[in-house]
Amino acid sequence: MDIREFLKIERLLGGVYKYTFVKVLLPLAIFTSIVISQYSSNPAVPLVIKPLPQIPVTVFPDFTKIVDVDDKKRQFLDYMQSFLDAENQEIRNLRSRLLEIRENIEKGTPSIKETAEVANLSETYRIDHKGMTIAAMVDELLLRVDLIPVSMALAQAANESAWGTSRFTIEGNNVFGQWCYEEGCGIVPSRRISGATHEVRYFDTVEKSVKSYFLNINTHVSYAYLRDLRFKMRERGLKIDPMSLSIGLGRYSQRGAGYVEEIQRIIIQNNLRERDAPPNQV
Repeated sequence: MDIREFLKIERLLGGVYKYTFVKVLLPLAIFTSIVISQYSSNPAVPLVIKPLPQIPVTVFPDFTKIVDVDDKKRQFLDYMQSFLDAENQEIRNLRSRLLEIRENIEKGTPSIKETAEVANLSETYRIDHKGMTIAAMVDELLLRVDLIPVSMALAQAANESAWGTSRFTIEGNNVFGQWCYEEGCGIVPSRRISGATHEVRYFDTVEKSVKSYFLNINTHVSYAYLRDLRFKMRERGLKIDPMSLSIGLGRYSQRGAGYVEEIQRIIIQNNLRERDAPPNQV
C-alpha cells in the first residue's frame, strides 16, 4: 500500500479519529496489515530455533524431604532407572559394534579403523592387551562390555545411598559408594578408621557416577566371577538373571555374603525384576 493511500484513509476516518484509543490503535492495525501483505508476497527465510544444549544434572534431588517411605522409594527408583537404562543402551550399541568387528575379523578383513577402535576400547576397559591378537582382544571386550541388570544396579544404589539420602550422595552425587585414594578426590568419611586413606569419591554429575559404577563392575578383578557368570548365561541363551549375578558382588562390600543377601532381598522386596529389560533387549 502506498503512503498516499494510507493518508487518504486517515482523512476519510477523521470523524472517528477524535477518540484517543482509535488514534493509537487504528493506524497500528493498518500498518500491521501492510506488513503482513508485504510478507505474504515476499516471505523471508523461515526462522530455525536450535535447541539449547542440555546441562547435566549436578544437584542430586533431596529425597529426605519425601515423608512417605513408599513414595520416596518409587521416586528414587524412577529417577535412577533413567540413568541406568541410558548406560545399558550405550553398551548395547557398543556390543553390536564389537560383534560386527568380530565378523570382519573372521572374514579376514578388519580395517585399520576397526583395529584402532579395539585398541582404544581395550585401554578404556583396562585390558592388558600386550601381545594379544585383535581377535583375542575383541573376545575379552565382549566379556566386559556387557549389560548390568537394572534390578541389581537399583538394589545396590538403594543400599549404598540409603535410598538417595546419604551425605555422600547428596553432596557428591556418589550413588554407589565408590571409594578413591588420592587426597581431595572425594569426601572424607566421618567414621574413617585411623590410618585409612580412602575417601568417598565425588562426581560432578549422577551420570558420571553411573558410568563409573558400570566400568567398575565390568573391569575390576574383584568382579571377574560376576562377568564369568554373565558370560555363561549368554552362552546358554539365558536372560541375565540378577539373583544369580549378584553372587559375584561378594567383594563389593566388607560384609561379603551378607551384602549379597541384602542386595537380593532389596530386589525381591521391591519387585525390581519388573524393571529389567525384556529378553529381546538383553
